[in-house]
Amino acid sequence: MKPSVAPPPPSSSSSSSSAPDLARSGSLARVVGGPLLFLFILGDVLGAGVYVLVGKIAGQVGGATWAPLAVALLFALLTAASYAELVTKYPQAGGSAVFAQRAFGSRLVAFLVGFAMLAAGVTSAAGLALAFAGDYLRPLLDVPALPVALLFLLAVALLNARGVRESLGANVLMTLVEVSGLLLVIGLGFAFLWGGEGTTDRLLRFDGGSSPGAAVLGAALIAFYSFVGFETSANMAEEVRDVSRVYPRALFGALLVAGLVYVGVAVAASLVLDAPALAASSAPLLDVVRATGFNMPPWLFGVIALIAVANGALLTMIMSSRLAYGMAEEGLLPAVLRRVLPQRRTPWVAIVATTVAAMLLAATGTLVVLAETVVLLLLFVFLSTNVAVLVLRRDVVPHAHFRTPVVLPVLAIVSCLVLMTQQAPENWLRAGLLLAVGMVLYFVSGARHPVVAPAH
Repeated sequence: MKPSVAPPPPSSSSSSSSAPDLARSGSLARVVGGPLLFLFILGDVLGAGVYVLVGKIAGQVGGATWAPLAVALLFALLTAASYAELVTKYPQAGGSAVFAQRAFGSRLVAFLVGFAMLAAGVTSAAGLALAFAGDYLRPLLDVPALPVALLFLLAVALLNARGVRESLGANVLMTLVEVSGLLLVIGLGFAFLWGGEGTTDRLLRFDGGSSPGAAVLGAALIAFYSFVGFETSANMAEEVRDVSRVYPRALFGALLVAGLVYVGVAVAASLVLDAPALAASSAPLLDVVRATGFNMPPWLFGVIALIAVANGALLTMIMSSRLAYGMAEEGLLPAVLRRVLPQRRTPWVAIVATTVAAMLLAATGTLVVLAETVVLLLLFVFLSTNVAVLVLRRDVVPHAHFRTPVVLPVLAIVSCLVLMTQQAPENWLRAGLLLAVGMVLYFVSGARHPVVAPAH
């Protein structure tokens, strides 16, 4: 069923008091159009994970690596429909925290949702900084990892503070490079098959040690990580022109393109190498390129991977700073985070705060520890957003916005719960500790802020 665009009510008097004032443009400049937003989402989704995830998926499911990615894409599209409705209904920075506060009228719930999103973003950026300074960089430059990671985060912060247009301009170039690398893998894989050396039998082979359904579902948790990132675009709402029309097209278009690329990469990898070879590799796509006989210098593919990591970190930190800014606008974080540079109109205090937090995480954790908490935190955020879109159906706003069929957020809630059941106990412990930190911050600084009443 095709989602529709909800028409505005006959008069603004029918709108709830919780509806945003669209005349308030915030303090951020609306400079982002459809192509930039599309590439922002695509670049954030097509992150560094794809360069190692294919091998991990093959280790769980066998040669049918494309199947968990297709399931993960479906799950991502379900939740994306909820974001499309809420972002176009309430086009302001803050994303899921704003939606939770409007839906549930609870400072605590809204704060925890926003904090979970913020913690996931900053933690992800810290892990990407360590990845940039580690195995990807070492073949080119053998230097201590931590200083490079900190300098990398500083460089990302400076680009972020310079302006969203400059940041997204850099994203355009980096996204084109990383997509080109993935298309190269796809092209070489199918050329390998065309030359009579590949085999299609592996594409339907499930060797995960369990039933095909269980293997695909278990691997879908890993595959789902490769699609997270689309939610960061909700925090760009105040900087998007004609958001009700542009945002849904850019969101769904980017996810579908990313899904096609991922499935193509997975198919190409299985055509060239069997599942054990992919699972045993720490750089499966590089091994795929080598196995095709294509004479590509290893350092060149390493540079492409570095660009993918840098792009993911930049976009994640843009999201984190805008989320902190938006939460401050809603009274969920200290008001100082609302300050913007006079000329650049970028939230400089929020950028500094999130960068310092990422630096501390990078200095005190490892890549594995930092990465394992991200998915569970985001599933908590997604669950809240999918419930919020149903609650906020009672709220009427005086402008046209995207409207998704009710069945889609219901199915999205089910998908989040299913993926949560696939999480290991230690991941629940790490996520719980981070949310406990959020509870402390809430009672220290958030309890004095007024409650926003739920929509009726």
